[in-house]
Amino acid sequence: MDVAGGRGGDGAVAFRREAFVPRGGPSGGDGGRGGDVILLVDVKLVTLTDFISGTSFRAENGKPGSGSKKTGRSGRDLVLSIPPGTIISDLGTGEVLADMTDEGQTMIVARGGSAGHGNARFATSRRQAPRFSTPGRPGEQRRIAMDLKIMADIGLVGFPNAGKSTLLSVISAARPKIGNFPFTTLHPCLGVVRMGLGSSFVVADLPGLIEGASEGAGLGLRFLRHVERTSLLVFLLAPDLEASPSEQLVTLRMELAKYSPTLAEAEGMIVLSKSDTIPPGEVDGMLSSLPGGAVSLSAATGEGVDRLLSVLWERVKQARTAASEASSKPAAGAEPAPPS
Repeated sequence: MDVAGGRGGDGAVAFRREAFVPRGGPSGGDGGRGGDVILLVDVKLVTLTDFISGTSFRAENGKPGSGSKKTGRSGRDLVLSIPPGTIISDLGTGEVLADMTDEGQTMIVARGGSAGHGNARFATSRRQAPRFSTPGRPGEQRRIAMDLKIMADIGLVGFPNAGKSTLLSVISAARPKIGNFPFTTLHPCLGVVRMGLGSSFVVADLPGLIEGASEGAGLGLRFLRHVERTSLLVFLLAPDLEASPSEQLVTLRMELAKYSPTLAEAEGMIVLSKSDTIPPGEVDGMLSSLPGGAVSLSAATGEGVDRLLSVLWERVKQARTAASEASSKPAAGAEPAPPS
């Protein structure tokens, strides 16, 4: 999208006009500076739907100066609210300008133009009646791209139709689109899971992953960029797909590793979904074919869901504690803070 700061107001050419003052000096005031275009992180937002391709945003121009050395009003800043996790890039240079993650974080993406000077500024002992001023400068113009990487505690990953959307609709108030066909979920969907008063975590239902996703197959690239921001991955494996649960897991881990080596080592939990569709006595056999710690559940009947949430909540609390401790440690080479 295009962003532009406001143009600075022009300086004024004026002279003092008063009774009994036949030769009043120059009194032209300066213009006002142009407004800035500012990005502001708002945690209540989860999408970039307000910023479709081709949109333009311009801050207000500064007002011109006037007589009696009056300065023109500065242009109002244009503040654009964006969701946390938005990466800002300059399309002209390809430079990543900022990674906007924190509530209230701001960034000026286009500065307003400087104001012009009125003729009062140019009066000297040798040039007592200047008849010129300077115009305001145009604001900064820039083409930027905004790429959203959602921020969630838990990311649900799995093949299309693995039951991710159904599970999210059961454990939270989110209502993702659910259908019995591939790629029902076209965009990440967030749900808040409440474990009690003041206790909650965020789960992301991410678009289905298939073999070749790291090379752009299916919705792969749209999906994989969001995985990097989740604290814990839940591999949801379905028993009713063409690939077996163990084959699904191998493919999922392989595509994560191809996209980013760090994702291959990301902490994960393995869940066998749709246990109500498995003949009695076969669930244990399927779980035994998966790495240790795998659990089963049925979002349709609710079997195993509460147990899963309890485990996830404990893992989320551990991840948050670790992150808090890491952020409180002094940087390498830094002196520890003195005791208060």
